[in-house]
Amino acid sequence: MPPDSPSLPSPADPDPTGTGAGGPGRDGALDRRAVLAALRARVARIERSGLTEREPPPAISLCPGMDEALPGGGLARASLHEILSDSGGAATGFAALLLARSGGTVFWIAREVDAWPPGLMRFGLSPSQLVLAQPQTAADALWATEEALRCPAVSGVLLLWENPDATAVRRLQLAAETGGGIGLLLRETKDDAGSDSGPSLATTRWRVTGRAGGAPHNLGDPQWTLDLLRCRGGKPRRWNATWRMGTEELVLDDEAEGAEAPRRSRRH
Repeated sequence: MPPDSPSLPSPADPDPTGTGAGGPGRDGALDRRAVLAALRARVARIERSGLTEREPPPAISLCPGMDEALPGGGLARASLHEILSDSGGAATGFAALLLARSGGTVFWIAREVDAWPPGLMRFGLSPSQLVLAQPQTAADALWATEEALRCPAVSGVLLLWENPDATAVRRLQLAAETGGGIGLLLRETKDDAGSDSGPSLATTRWRVTGRAGGAPHNLGDPQWTLDLLRCRGGKPRRWNATWRMGTEELVLDDEAEGAEAPRRSRRH
């Protein structure tokens, strides 16, 4: 992790609050009170810098063609959204784009943090917005995500590579409703048996895959296939889109705009 990137203290840090108040508990267990105090202190410092003073818009805009198909005219805040990845990096870029457009302080939570803040700037996510958290266990990752989502000063939270059960997802959804920010669950896509189209407590479920560039001037811009698999109050859709890094715009391919996403058939 770059030295200038803000981060939540590691459970292995002998002084997670930076105050000399003592080390972790027995057997290296996470001192949750100390970490929560550090989290709140860091968010308070970012708030004082003026990053969270403006009232956030009611929904996160993607692009006009996609916003028209989403209930509320964009991706709902105060909600939890699932993003499925094929491990190619496209889903991570899409998640970074959504965090950037949430407009304030965001948390990136993973047991193995491989985020590179300068690279995330390609998707509009400034290092000054970003707080990296590296819990040691799945339980600690869920706890950190829930606490961050409950904080009104946090505009977005991303949890990577965990598979919370229905009870945990419901708790995260309630936490997002309390804090008002957007919650993102990024996990690897399942097999082709159609399990990715199953029930979900999240407001939306996306599958994001990368695709090869088309015209020569597009070769440097990420190109994605965005499948909206489930949407509360909406219908499954598919879009092919390009992220224009120079102008920070998500642009749809004309021939794919509004096409209905193919439904996967389940195999038993």
